[in-house]
Amino acid sequence: MRRFFVLFKKEFLQIKRNSFLPKLIIIFPIVIMMLMPLVMTMDVKNVNIAVVDLDRSTASHRIASHIEASEYLTLATVTAEFPLAMEALEQGAVDVIVQIPDNYERDMMGGPTEKISITANAVNATKGGMGMQYVVQTIARTLTELRGEKMPVEVSELVTIENRYNPTLNYRHYMIPALMIILFILVCGFLPALSIVGEKEAGTIEQINVTPVSRLTFTLGKLVPYWLIGLFVLTIAMVVAWLVYGLTPAGSVGLIYLGAALFILVISGFSLTIANFSETMQQSMFVMFFFIMLFMLMSGLLTPIDSMPLWAQRFTIILPPRYFIDILRSVYLKGTTFMDMWQNFAALGIFAVVFNTLATLTYKKQA
Repeated sequence: MRRFFVLFKKEFLQIKRNSFLPKLIIIFPIVIMMLMPLVMTMDVKNVNIAVVDLDRSTASHRIASHIEASEYLTLATVTAEFPLAMEALEQGAVDVIVQIPDNYERDMMGGPTEKISITANAVNATKGGMGMQYVVQTIARTLTELRGEKMPVEVSELVTIENRYNPTLNYRHYMIPALMIILFILVCGFLPALSIVGEKEAGTIEQINVTPVSRLTFTLGKLVPYWLIGLFVLTIAMVVAWLVYGLTPAGSVGLIYLGAALFILVISGFSLTIANFSETMQQSMFVMFFFIMLFMLMSGLLTPIDSMPLWAQRFTIILPPRYFIDILRSVYLKGTTFMDMWQNFAALGIFAVVFNTLATLTYKKQA
């Protein structure tokens, strides 16, 4: 136990003496939690629209004015010539073209009409697809107003909409828990590996190898400090989310810390395992970067797992972040209890035992 506390103290002294790491541990989560929710959003805005008005009627003017009034759409131009609008689309000045055919208002009230044509720039598939949906919804609302005498009951009076757990559909509330997990992966994933490899490059690990310190004691001495640092980072992130965005956990704070403690043990143990097989800092960084990209892109952090191909969904079973993402979002936004999530906690516990056992066994102690 005394040897463990000596190694524990040594690790914190190394961090303290580093002029950069203490600032990184404090400033990094604050900056990420304050700035990233502002820029990471699936809401597509400032979609530039060109209206090709061949009808020049009250209906076509109403459609153009509704597009101009939308907070997501920007009316770039109104013209009667489609080639001009297409040229603007090719140059990137316009994202979507809305073409209203000739005699559209007259035919709309009298029977079958030629349909409104919508052409989108799909180079940016997200902006093009979402922009087209916004345009279709805007036009649909306009046509509902124009045909009001034929539809006296509004659709909103027939349908009741309720958004559970995120009533305002605020994308930031969905991303803030994800950002916390990214912080764990970066801080508790990179730093333990860099600590060991740094000692290899400096030659100080050879001095530890000739001491009576066991593999387990050495591993715990490297693991526990970053476990505490991870919990400290979580506290900073939760405070910033509360003060800046007004987001507080709907469920138990203790449950969040329990899940975080298990996940930090998992990612730190994984990091130490990678470091044990690495000889240089560059090597460990590249290997860790590969796995971190895999964790971020395939664990449901940024995209839903259900939207992935079936083989990818099955592959995510062996990715530890998948389980913590489900825990954090469910507890933070829905107030889920431990009994509802015990399978995820059990999976993290198994990963923690496996990776930390590997970290202990792969540490090459040569006395």
